[in-house]
Amino acid sequence: MIKAAAILAGGPGQRMWPFATVRNKCAMPVAGMPNVRRLCNDLTEIGVQRICVVVGANSGSIRHALLGLDPEPIVVRQAEGAGTAGAALAALHALGDEPTLALPGDLVTPAEVLQDFVHRWQASGAEGALLSDTMPPGEGGDWYAVSGAGGLRPTITGHEFGAERRWCEAAIVSPSLKPALEANPGRLMQVPVGGMPPMEPDLAQSLNDWNVDKVVIEAADFVVHMDKPWHVIEANRRMAFYLTGRLEADRIHPTARIDDGAEIDGHVSLGPNSMIGKRAVISGNIIVGAETRITNGPIVYGGNVIGDRTQVRDYCLVDRGAVIGSDCIVGHGAEIDGVMFDRSYLWHYCEISGLVGQSVDIGAATVCGTLRFDDQNAEHRIRGRRETPRIEANATYYGDHSRTGVNVITMPGAKIGAYSCVGAGIVVYEDVPDRTLMLLKQETVQRPWGPERYGW
Repeated sequence: MIKAAAILAGGPGQRMWPFATVRNKCAMPVAGMPNVRRLCNDLTEIGVQRICVVVGANSGSIRHALLGLDPEPIVVRQAEGAGTAGAALAALHALGDEPTLALPGDLVTPAEVLQDFVHRWQASGAEGALLSDTMPPGEGGDWYAVSGAGGLRPTITGHEFGAERRWCEAAIVSPSLKPALEANPGRLMQVPVGGMPPMEPDLAQSLNDWNVDKVVIEAADFVVHMDKPWHVIEANRRMAFYLTGRLEADRIHPTARIDDGAEIDGHVSLGPNSMIGKRAVISGNIIVGAETRITNGPIVYGGNVIGDRTQVRDYCLVDRGAVIGSDCIVGHGAEIDGVMFDRSYLWHYCEISGLVGQSVDIGAATVCGTLRFDDQNAEHRIRGRRETPRIEANATYYGDHSRTGVNVITMPGAKIGAYSCVGAGIVVYEDVPDRTLMLLKQETVQRPWGPERYGW
């Protein structure tokens, strides 16, 4: 059994804008919990006793996410420019001489996947192991690929168009990997002809140089790697469906209450002092935290995870698979399809489809456009590169601590930066940078008018 694990959580997350402005992407909430904390809990559940979390950019958000964990993880800071190879080396030095499960802190997967990975590695007799899954359609150029999966000397390659297998960036390693980490050439060497790997010590290269038997193991369930904003929606939705799908009976806390006037077709997990009130319509399984109120005619389509002290009320609509954080308000006539982080408000009369960051205030009648006139998916720019996402391309992405005025319309794929405000009546066609105030400049015409115009 694996007793040690390393979580690599030091990267700057530059492709995650506008959500890595205020946090490390590994602290991104998934079904109401920072992902790095969820990973620690899952690792403990499968028998890991010692966890090392390697931090770097925005490390405060990682440390805060780990606060109060028992057992407490070891936290080490990776050197500037150390890359994933340097991070793994720092973790192995901190954990000592034993087999270690190494994985990125932005990997979203059920605990059962990690447990199956460990069990099948043990049965193989190999010294190392790589976790893999099917390459998402058309995304071979975006991820690590793994070839030679049928043998014991697989190769990890970078950004290989047409690849069929993806390395999920999780591996089981041993102290014998250290020399390959220390001799890392500073970039990934196995790339297609003409490929341009960044100058960064890459764990994948050291795994390729590690001259031991390694087995490639297929993930037993879903794996989402949160690299870009749309992956956060995908990760939350997949985890919400997974968690709610495991409900086989109601779990109602003794202090919680469900009114006889509620219509519920599914199983409910309801936390302390929470309530589902009159005229609430719930059409599937949901998980609700503590002191949350779902009252006065809301429609909730199921597969939802809703946090603590949140209000879902007054004939609002929560779409299937939507995830709502803690201390949120989804009010009169508001609609949400996607994800809301903690302390965000949809007060009334708004239609939101996408990802709403923390402490976002959405003005009345704010509407997200989701369908282009040409019926195509919106194109995004990620660090200057043009991309058309496979999923959630037409969602809107509201950065943390942003807000909109009344009657704002966002076109498909728009992103609003952190700490930014979009004034009333604006149609947002392009991304709004961080820390920006956008106001509408209006021209008006004034003319004389009065009773004489009507013949008096």
